[in-house]
Parts: sequence; C-alpha cells; structure tokens
Amino acid sequence: MSHNQRSGGHRGQSWKEKSKTSMSSSAPSSASAVAAEAVSNRIGGLGITENSGQAATQISSAGLSKLFGGNMLENFTVDNSTYTHAQVRATFYPKFENEKSDQEVRTRMIEMVSKGLATLEVSLKHSGSLFMYAGHEGGAYAKNSFGNMYAYYIFLISIFAWGTQAAKKQSEFNDFLEINRMCISMELVTAVLGDHGQRPREDYVVVTAITELGNGKPKFYSTPEIIAFCRNWRLPTNHVWLFSTRKSVTSFFAAYDALCEEGTATPVCKALDEVADISIPGSKDHIKVQGEILEGLVARIVSQESSKHMEKVLKESPLPPTEGAGLDLGPSLREICAANRTDEKQQIKALLQSVGTSFCPDRSDWFGDEEAGATHSRNADKSVLSKFLQSHPADYSTTKLQEMMRLMREKRFPAAFKCYHNFHKVNSISSDNLFYKMVIHVHSDSAFRRYQKEMRLKPGLWPLYRGFFVDINLFKANKERAAEIAKSNTMVENGSSSTLGKDALADEDANLMIKLKFLTYKLRTFLIRNGLSILFKEGPAAYKTYYLRQMKIWGTSAGKQRELSKMLDEWAVYIRRKYGNKQLSQSIYLSEAETFLEQYAKRSPRNQALIGSAGNFVRAEDFLAIVEGGRDEEGDLEMEREIAPLSPSPSVKDIVPKKEGLIVFFPGKYWQKVADERKRKPYSIMLADKNAPNEEVWRQIEDMCHRTRASAVPVVPDSEGTDTNPFSLDALAVFMFRVLQRVNHPGNLDKGSPNAGYSRNEFEGELVERFGSLVKMPLLKSDRSPLPDPVKSILEEGINLYNLHSSQHGRLDSTKGSYAKEWVKWEKQLREVLFGNTEYLNSVQVPFEFAVKQVLEQLKNIAKGDYSTPDTEKRKFGAIVFAAVNLPVTEIRTLLDNVPFEFAVKQVLEQLKNIAKGDYSTPDTEKRKFGAIVFAAVNLPVTEIRTLLDNLAENNPKVDAFLKDKDMVRSLNRAHVTLAHKRSHGVTAVAGYGLFLHQEVPVNLTALLFSDKLAAFEVCLGSVNGEKVVSKNQWPHLTIWTGEGVAAKEANTLPQLLSEGKATQIELNPPVTVCGTVEFY
Repeated sequence: MSHNQRSGGHRGQSWKEKSKTSMSSSAPSSASAVAAEAVSNRIGGLGITENSGQAATQISSAGLSKLFGGNMLENFTVDNSTYTHAQVRATFYPKFENEKSDQEVRTRMIEMVSKGLATLEVSLKHSGSLFMYAGHEGGAYAKNSFGNMYAYYIFLISIFAWGTQAAKKQSEFNDFLEINRMCISMELVTAVLGDHGQRPREDYVVVTAITELGNGKPKFYSTPEIIAFCRNWRLPTNHVWLFSTRKSVTSFFAAYDALCEEGTATPVCKALDEVADISIPGSKDHIKVQGEILEGLVARIVSQESSKHMEKVLKESPLPPTEGAGLDLGPSLREICAANRTDEKQQIKALLQSVGTSFCPDRSDWFGDEEAGATHSRNADKSVLSKFLQSHPADYSTTKLQEMMRLMREKRFPAAFKCYHNFHKVNSISSDNLFYKMVIHVHSDSAFRRYQKEMRLKPGLWPLYRGFFVDINLFKANKERAAEIAKSNTMVENGSSSTLGKDALADEDANLMIKLKFLTYKLRTFLIRNGLSILFKEGPAAYKTYYLRQMKIWGTSAGKQRELSKMLDEWAVYIRRKYGNKQLSQSIYLSEAETFLEQYAKRSPRNQALIGSAGNFVRAEDFLAIVEGGRDEEGDLEMEREIAPLSPSPSVKDIVPKKEGLIVFFPGKYWQKVADERKRKPYSIMLADKNAPNEEVWRQIEDMCHRTRASAVPVVPDSEGTDTNPFSLDALAVFMFRVLQRVNHPGNLDKGSPNAGYSRNEFEGELVERFGSLVKMPLLKSDRSPLPDPVKSILEEGINLYNLHSSQHGRLDSTKGSYAKEWVKWEKQLREVLFGNTEYLNSVQVPFEFAVKQVLEQLKNIAKGDYSTPDTEKRKFGAIVFAAVNLPVTEIRTLLDNVPFEFAVKQVLEQLKNIAKGDYSTPDTEKRKFGAIVFAAVNLPVTEIRTLLDNLAENNPKVDAFLKDKDMVRSLNRAHVTLAHKRSHGVTAVAGYGLFLHQEVPVNLTALLFSDKLAAFEVCLGSVNGEKVVSKNQWPHLTIWTGEGVAAKEANTLPQLLSEGKATQIELNPPVTVCGTVEFY
C-alpha cells in the first residue's frame, strides 16, 4: 500500500499493520522535500466543491462595520430593559478533587463494588490533548481556548471516521450536533503538537465524553451510551474494562500495583483483560497507533447497572463493518503539515482546506474577519462580563451561570473570564442585540477544590467544568417580551438537576475517581521533559534535587529510585555535553531522549524494564510548524521570554579568611554573581544584600553552600505576619514608604519608578527548614499605634490587584497586563496615602543602630553554635513544617544513660554484618496497601513458628541435632508462605490474591523437611469466607532456614532432595495450625 493510502471507515478489534510511510526518520531530506512538494500540488488540485478556500458562511462587510465602527459595547447601557441569554457551548467533565487520600478512595471503591452498590469502570488514559467539538457553528475548542492548532482534530475525524462517505457524513454530523446542541470531547493524540511521553506511530483521536447541552445543566453520557453513539457515527472509542465483583476489583488494584513501575501497554492490557468482568477493546489499538508507553489508567465508580447496560449496548450496537480500506484518501495529517511548515496559520489553512466546506463551512473561529478582508482582533472588552452580570437573566440556565461567575469573582478564584466577538453572529448584531463568546479559564486546581466546598454549602450551584465555553447574548426587551421571559422563569426547570447519564450515581460517590499513572511514562514527562529547565538553568545538582523530590512524592520504591537516579544522572551529562548552555526544547525533547533511552535500555534486561520501550523514532521536526516561541498545553502560541541579563554589581571583598565560609544574605536576583565570587574565593564571609528571592533562588543558594562548604544565614525583617503573608500590613507600608523615598536606585525601584508595589508569599519557616537558622532584624516598635485606615485600605487593595494580575499574567510587568490601568490608578493613590502619613511611618520604625546591634548579636550566636530554632516553627497557622509531641530533654538523657553503650554498639554491628552477608530482610513496613507489588504471601507470626521448632527439638532427636548449631533467632525473623511471585507466575496470578488481602487464613503445617543447607515446613492452606486459598507454588511451604549463600527460593527443591535421599522429613501428626494474613510485598 502506498504512503498516501490508508484505511477508511471504522476499525474493528483486530488490526492490520500499515506500511511505513516515506516520512520515516531514515528518509533523506531531499525525499522529504519532494514529498512536500507533491502534497502541495495535490492540495492545490482538489475539487472546488469540497475544498474551496472560500467559506460557505461569509462575514458581511456591513456586519463588520456595525461591530467595529460604532463602539457598540461601550454605547450599550444596562438598564431595566436589559436582558442576557447565556448558553453553554462546550464543556468537559467537572474536575472533582478527592477529599480522601488515594488509599481511602480505593478502599471506598472496593467497598461499594463488594456490596453490589456500584461497578468500577477503568479506561486507558491516552497521552494527548483535550479537544471539544460542538458543530460547525458551535465551535471547535481546546481546554481553555478556541481557533488554534486543534484544527488537526477536524482533519483526523473527517478522514478516519468516515472514509469515502466523508462528504455526506460530515454535513449530517454537523447538523445533528447543532440541532441537538451536543458537544463531543476527544483526546487528540498527534506528533504535530509537541512531545508527551512517546510520539504516536499514527495520529488519532479517541472520544472521551459526549454532552447534551440543551437549555439547562449539561448532561454527560455514560460509557455505554458513548459507545452506542460512537458506533452509530463510526467515531473512535476508548478501551474500557468493567469490574463488578470484589474479586475482580481487588485483582485490578493489585495488578496495577504490580505493574505501576514497569508497566507498558501490552502487559497492562493483557492483565486487565484477564481480571476484568467485561473488556471492551477500543477502536484504536494503543500499541499500534501510540506505542508501548502508556500514560496511565482512569478508574471511576459508576452505577451497578452499568454492566447490564454495557452488555445490552454491545449486543444491539455491533461494530460497524470496515469500509474503504486501502483507498487513497488524500494526503495525511503529517504530510500536510510537512508541506506547510512556514507557520501554524498556514498549516491550519491547509488542513481546513483539505477537510472541505461540508464539514467546516465557517472558518471565522480560526481567522476572524480576515477572509472578509479585515484584520480586527477577536478579543472583546472585559466590560462584557460586568454587563452580563448586571443584566436580567432571560432563562434559568443564565441565572445559574451568573450565580457561578459572581461567586468566583467575589471569592477571587484564580480564573479568567475571557470574552471574544462571536463572528458567527456578526450578521445578526445591532445596537441593542450583541453576541459574544466567553471562555472560563481556571488557572489553578485550587479553584476546583475551593469551588467544591462552595457546592457543599450551596447544593444548587452548577459544577465548575473543565473546558468551559459560553455563548452570551446581550439584548433589550420590550414589555411584551419581558413579560414572556418573566413567565418562563417562574416555571420549574425540567430535568436540570441531572448532569450525568443513566448509569451515574446520585451522591458524592459519583465523583469517586482516581488516576493511576505508570513510571515508564512519568520518567519521560515529569523527570526528563519537565526537568529540562532546571537542568539547564540551575545545573545538575538542582536537577537531582528536583527528580529525587518527585520520586519521593510518588512513593517510588527504593530500588527504582536507585536505578532512575543512575540513569538520570547519565542523561544530564549526555544532554548538557551535547547542548551546552542552550536548553533543549520541550516540544521536541524526545528527539534526544528516545536515542539516549534506547541505547541505555540495550545494556541490560534491568535497564530495559526500567525504560519500558524506546527507539520509536518519529521525526516531529519534519512537520512541526516553525514558530518564534513555544506553545502552551492548549496549543496556543506562547512566546518564550528571554531572561534579562544580570545587572553589574560591585565585586565582593574578602573580610576574614576562614576554613569554611558563612554566607549572610538578605533574601535577591544577582545570585550568579555571588556564586562566581564564592567559587573564586571560597574562604570568605559574604554579605548578599538583595530583595527577597523566590524558591528558585533558595535552591541556588543551597547548591552554592554544598559546593563551597558554606553555611547560609537568611536575615529578614521581624514581623508578626498575617495568615497569607510573612509581613504585616504595617511592615509592607514601611517597605513601600522607604522605596518611594530612594533616589536614583540602580534597579529603578525608587521614587521615580512607576511600579513600586510588591507582594510576597514565602514564609520564614521555609527559610529555617532550608538553611537551619534565621536572623530577624527589628523593624517596627512594639508599642506603635494602629495602622491608619487609609494606609490599610490601599495596601489591601494592592494585594488583591496583585493576586488578580499574577493569576492571569504570572510575572509579566504590571504595565503590560490587562490590569494596567488599575495599576496606574492604584500606584498614584498609594503615593498620596503614604506621603500623607509620613509622620506616622517614620515614628513606628526602630532606630537603625538598634537594628544593627540585634542582627550582630544573633549572628554571633549562630557562629558560636548557640542558635536554636525559633518558636515561630510552632505556629497555629501558616507554613507548618511538622507536628510533634514535645518531651522533657532531661528525662530522655536519663533514659539514654541507662542503656549500656557496648550493648548498642553490638546490636548495630550485628545488623551491619547481616546486611553485608545479604541476610537482611525487609521489615514488615513493606506490607503496603498499595505500591510496587512483587509477590503475594501469607504472613505468619514468627514467635509461634519458633515455639513449634523448640517443641519439635525437645521431642525429636533429629530435629534437635539439626537445630543445635543454628541461630534461629537471627535467621528466622520473618515467616511467610509465598502464594505467587510476579516474575515466576505473572502479574494476574499475584493480583488474584487481592480478594484475600488482609484476610486471616488458617495454615496447616504438615511436615518439616531439611537438608544440610535448607529447612522448610510443608504447608496446606485453608479457606477465607468459604473460598480455598491456593498457592501457585508446586510445593507450598514455609522456609525457616538457609545456609550461607543459599537463596530462599531453593527451598522449592527439598521434595526432590528428599526423593534422592539428600533430605530428611519429619511428619507432624496431627498437623499444627497457625493463622496468618494474606499480604502483598
């Protein structure tokens, strides 16, 4: 099959491997150029009917003149006749943050399934980007934006869903979505939008949600409904598993725990197929279209009836027949992008042109009014929001949306309400009838958590959705229409309370969901890609600190941490040596990472298991658009800002030569200069006097101290602080007052500076934790009078403005953001208020000489070792470091005095010898409820086993002779009967014991077998709740002793040794019963 032939129609559960295309990484550049030219020619020669550059829906010049020529929004006044109508146009599931820990969520899920109250539904988490489509008028959306590179989705769905029937199906599908007001959410997986965990072998989409928007609260389809809908429309579905019994659900979690650190697509899907009650393969085989690197799984609780509903859907909606296989369906996505690499806009135009007007008749979301010959911005003034909130709601849906937005603004949630002109409605606008699109962009997950709390207080609140787009209509209503609106608003809304499909749960358990990711994916994205900035800007030491912290947060096993640390250290050397100080782009990091990982994996099977899979080379550079900056997660262009060069600062002078230095700093931005001076003269005391740095700078200082054997002492102004800021408003007022009094400051932060207000959120506890000490410089008199109300008000207003600005623009200068006018106004008022209170601000400050004296005293104490952590560590609120029970030191010392020193040394040496000989046994804390599972076993009480051996020795001379020269107290410190081991018996064998986890099981010891190097009890396992526990070992046993250098697993050979006359067997008649619990290790 040629490179421009591909399968059309719907793929079944079985796949046929496609031929390799000419765009492979081995193709010469000249061949790529020829292919690109051929694609361009073919696009240009497509038929006028389907691929004309003219959009079917034209934007009239008259409409544009009305929209942009008369300041319509500015002239639109809100009065008693002003109404607004808002409709949700596209949305994804609400983001619910689990209040419980992951373990608590698992426990609740298992409990609900075990009691027959629910079913656990698990689906693959594809490594792509969220995309929503609501029809050619409804719009095409990313998570927080529209009209961007997600035109790729429209191309993919039109080509691969319908094949030769595309022209007909495209139009029908659009009409269906528009008439029924529906939104389709998909995961877009493509190599042309930048790298995730692995570049997909093919570009594809998978439907993840379907929403009926209606005229009320959005209703989300259940998974069976999604599959039925998708099979009817030939849309691609995800791989889904259902677990409806206690055995299957416990086996699922155990299977994940066994695979979480090494799992790839093939073993994961195989294991889940074996333990699930129902498995519904996806339309797209992850292994064939994406590859082996699997991002993770999403597990959520659904109705207990979901399994029956799914079986009915699978019976009534079989897979549609495959049509159009092998037909030439035109150039592929990558071929089109490769032929149009000039810029992203050119790629979008080529893609939409290839799709044709039957699917995308209106391109105004992407190009605004450009195709009408105009170049107006699609951005609308932010007064749209205020006028929307001030207007009367035209229906119940609008009322609820206004309620949501008012709450978010009043509570100052980190979110933006971005408004745009609705070019779809440009021909319908008038001076009293305006149309806009609104994007509700949540900046931080904290907003979802806070909103959930508000929903618990106000049950009638609508959820806060991920991917939230609203169409807004502002209009004037005459008396007759106003009366109709009032009448309709009094009617009880029908069915507005339901947000989920028929298989949903009604209470908070409906939100029980957990994301389970795999280490083979996380090491690429979190540890390699996300660590690039730290590695190149701060160096290998900071990078190591970063990845170790990540692995600690994840709870990565100690073994994997060691393996990953070795690999990542090598990666850091490799990539820094190749790129120097020029940072590797995150969007194409896999071009280097895949090469490195492939070579690393080839060295050993252990390395291969660590990496998972590598070497799937797809050259993204051949089709990525050439852009000046980077791209954010939604596909919007994001310019990379250059770091401003460090301003020159005076050289640091040596004061006192010392063997080890002491860095004293007033937490700045010139730390590279300090680092250079430290490297040049490490035996000096340095005073670094700069404004408060952020955590990034603290890491630089820590690294500097490690390299030059120095100690750092942070010095901060003393202040009682507030619940959100380390300084009181009084202190902030003095700081600003001092700034405004400076003249000709090198950093331009003086009375001539237009921006003098700053806010800081770091806490002193963080400084103490990092550097071990903290010096507080006196600032304010303790007997000062209260802060004047005007000063307090202006500072609070500035902090609120800062929060709004930073949540939307980050570190962007205030003169350049959307709040620029507010900043100018506030700063003018700030100067007036502070200078108007000069006498007060001067009177509340302590004398300078007193402050210096106090700082010197504290520094002397630190130098002498007399420093103790300040009591600020014990705080009722703020940055709490730890909680502890404070004990009297004298009593502890007395207790220690009573422990003989020789005894302690002997115990430590004994344990060290055991570790050196390899006799160390992992303590019982390894019995984890979840984590990296290796094997399942019945854990038995050691004391009972030792007592049994003592009794046998007393009554049997052979046993007594065998045990006489053996230290069983040391060798028998843990007793367990292995049920199944991951490497020997497979993941699902181990996972199957999840049903018995933590359950007590009787174990009958029937005989003792021993040789000169081995000893073990033969056992017979009992039942749990009437179900027999069966070991996967051919000879179930309890190993009690091995000779030096002999592995415990060799005990399996005792029956063979017995048959050869090389071992002894002592029958236990009657058998001895010992009870233990089933655990994972």
